[in-house]
Amino acid sequence: MLSTKFRNAVEAASPVPGDAQAPTPRMRADARRNEEAVLEAAKIVFARSGVDAPIREIATQAGVGLGTLYRRFPTRADLVAAVFRREVDACADAAAPLAAERGPADALAAWLKRYTRFLATKQGLAAALHSGDPAFAALPDYFRSRFEPALSTLLNAAAGAGEVRADVAPYDLLRAIGNLAVASGEDGPAHTERMLMLLLDGLRYGAAKAK
Repeated sequence: MLSTKFRNAVEAASPVPGDAQAPTPRMRADARRNEEAVLEAAKIVFARSGVDAPIREIATQAGVGLGTLYRRFPTRADLVAAVFRREVDACADAAAPLAAERGPADALAAWLKRYTRFLATKQGLAAALHSGDPAFAALPDYFRSRFEPALSTLLNAAAGAGEVRADVAPYDLLRAIGNLAVASGEDGPAHTERMLMLLLDGLRYGAAKAK
């Protein structure tokens, strides 16, 4: 919740209802740039300090004032959810260019590595998703709606080429990597990478039967 003092400051900086001038396209473009700066800054700060990092730190990283940040994202949960959706979209959207640039198995491996990095940098996200905050209610379904089709396309292409087995459900693979990505400590990322390589070897086992 915003303090009364801060809310008053935000309202004072907001346009007065009935102002004669409507927002210009330049103002809308500036607002979009500010929003993107906030989301990118939040991504960096959350990866470094977790989702409970001070909001002021995010505003400073983005080069915007607290009022600008809170007008777009009134609560921390709103900001966390927006960052999560943005990162999910970026990761899911990477599947298509990888498939166009690489062979089927190579594209699959590259995307799974990116997905693993995505999970590894989301400190505190699991706790946030299970906090009961309504801002997070739709995120698990959003996760599946974006990642499952992306991975399914890559898996089907690799299986069709006889490079991986054809009996793996995309969601099972997403969950398996999610379990790997919880490794902590200094060796956590390296451990996760090694386990992912083993998982990829498992996908190749029996692939010849799919030819």
